[in-house]
Amino acid sequence: MRANPIGIRILIGAVFICAVGSAIVFQSRDVKTTMNQSPIKVHIYPKNENGQTYGSAADATSYETRPDLISAVGVNGTVGYLLRKDIEGEQPKTPAEAIAIQNSKSPGGRDIPLYDVDGKTVIGNFHIE
Repeated sequence: MRANPIGIRILIGAVFICAVGSAIVFQSRDVKTTMNQSPIKVHIYPKNENGQTYGSAADATSYETRPDLISAVGVNGTVGYLLRKDIEGEQPKTPAEAIAIQNSKSPGGRDIPLYDVDGKTVIGNFHIE
């Protein structure tokens, strides 16, 4: 008995259509799964009596969402907080200012105050190199 060439072509075409259709269905299901994921949760930092947020910078979802007071360990092992603005240092407004700031920095780094959670009481120093 001979195989029907038209039947074989139809069978091959049906298999091809099923394979392509399955790939499209799986791909669209994956897209839906990705799109329905919950957004990144922003960490809510507690605030001190002065309205400053405090906590670990590791909980921030971006550089901009870091707390006002960032937890740190000072040079003598004291646990406290650094003011975010102290960490960032002086920010230049022009390229010439940036060069001047860079040239004025000491090669050994700098010390900044380590604060209690109130953001006012200095309890130690933190060294930045």
